[in-house]
Amino acid sequence: MSASGAKTEKEKINGAQMVIECLKQEGVDLVFGYPGGAIMKVYDALYDSGLKHILARHEQGAIHAADGYARATGKVGVCIATSGPGATNLVTGIATAYMDSVPLVCITGQVGTDLLGTDAFQEADITGITMPITKHNYLVKHIKEIPRVMKEAFHIARTGRPGPVLIDFCKDVGVQLAEFSYPDSVYIRSYNPTYAPNKGQIKKLAKVIKEAKKPLIMTGGGMIRSNASNELYKVAKTANIPVVSTFNGLGAFPGSDELHLGMLGMHGTIAANWAVNECDLLLNFGARFDDRVTGKLDEFAKHAKIVHVDIDPAEIGKNISAHIPIVGDLKNVLEALIEHVEPLDIEEWRTQVKFWKSEYPLTYLKGDGKLRPQFVIDTICQKTDSKAIIATDVGQHQMWTSQYYTFNEANQFFSSGGLGTMGYGLPAAIGAQLGRPERQTICISGDGSVQMNIQELATISEHQIPLKLAILNNGALGMVRQWQEMFFQKRYSQTIFKGHPDFVKLAEAYSIKAFRATTPEEAEQIIDEALAFEGPCVLEFVVEQSENVFPFIPPGAPVENMMRGDE
Repeated sequence: MSASGAKTEKEKINGAQMVIECLKQEGVDLVFGYPGGAIMKVYDALYDSGLKHILARHEQGAIHAADGYARATGKVGVCIATSGPGATNLVTGIATAYMDSVPLVCITGQVGTDLLGTDAFQEADITGITMPITKHNYLVKHIKEIPRVMKEAFHIARTGRPGPVLIDFCKDVGVQLAEFSYPDSVYIRSYNPTYAPNKGQIKKLAKVIKEAKKPLIMTGGGMIRSNASNELYKVAKTANIPVVSTFNGLGAFPGSDELHLGMLGMHGTIAANWAVNECDLLLNFGARFDDRVTGKLDEFAKHAKIVHVDIDPAEIGKNISAHIPIVGDLKNVLEALIEHVEPLDIEEWRTQVKFWKSEYPLTYLKGDGKLRPQFVIDTICQKTDSKAIIATDVGQHQMWTSQYYTFNEANQFFSSGGLGTMGYGLPAAIGAQLGRPERQTICISGDGSVQMNIQELATISEHQIPLKLAILNNGALGMVRQWQEMFFQKRYSQTIFKGHPDFVKLAEAYSIKAFRATTPEEAEQIIDEALAFEGPCVLEFVVEQSENVFPFIPPGAPVENMMRGDE
């Protein structure tokens, strides 16, 4: 109170300053973005805010970097873009994060409120465009909405099943003035994720596990989002239940553990797919029953009772009916289950899956002097002792990485699993390396994918981000070429590149150290040199174009149609 007894007013700040203050209140210390007219006021407030901003060279680079940062740290990633093309350039990254349940807050500028709906310069209805691919989005037309909207956006992005939230700020909101007060809590009546599982369902789950003769655990990306790896390990090791992983679930359970049978699905291991085909109880922990996992739906795990645990009730029963559905956070579910789990007498089953694993390992041709992509990834795995953080693009190299790099930790492997976004890997590796600077980050890409966002080499160079980029150059869009070989009579329509940049010279043009290998011996040598070098590096591996990814279950086919590659 003042001496006269009147209430003292707080200092008013503008809307742009308020946005920055909200970010600080949420503990944000690093953002990615690209400025423009409609968001310029926010960038002016950012100038002396103390927040670190990474200027990408394309808005898609900014949002993929925010995605990689979020996956690596478990925090909400933040990216900023202007209106119109700046906002629409985020769309692919938003869809990528939505499909893989990655928590992002995307801040975009918009034309002034008086110009909405007039087709003004750089106007795009980004809230309408992104409605199907965001967890929620907002159009902010008044400064007083900012604190509530920002608080809700971060809450929605990180809670329940994580996902991207977009906030579109009208340009004039940035100059409006108001007192700032940030809410302490969030209440959204229609949004109340279920974290605690039903106790009765936990008892049913414990009962079917005890009765099972051939149980199998299947880990999905939800395992990693819920930070439940320790609880999973206790359940699996106590009961001696074998484990298979989806692509997004790799690392939730140690890949080097004897119980782990590898990845299941289209390019999964023989042991993993046969185990799914023969099990009598399948425990799905946090996976979507994606088509690349299930193949022919009515043939998938046809002998098994299905238990499906997910925090998103919309996923349960969507593709595969569950005998025991459990809605809840996986960490809470597994903590409750641990109390009921005992060692199982399933030695016959354990012996069988162990035989499959040893008898049918992943293999590729060696000893002929040719440089094969599998060898490169296998060597990177060995020389990093399976401890590097790995980001990939999309294609054959992505599948070989999932097969030949052993992931023993959650939040160690980042790739666009659901959407399959080429161009994701390099900027995602930037975000991951900045988020966890104490760990070596390696981006494994292809000669096709890497050129989708190769301009981010400038970002790496500017900030001397010490990640390593490994390009597997087979002169083709490898995965599409493989399908053309198998299903289109080798009619290689637009999949064989006729011209490439010199990737070594290109890297050097960005002042980045670069290497090239054409033989296995050279590959080992440049990997050693790159890992010993403290700064960023580009490694080009000129590999065999004809290599295909095996095993391979054709789309929509049952496990019995698996192509093992040795036919």
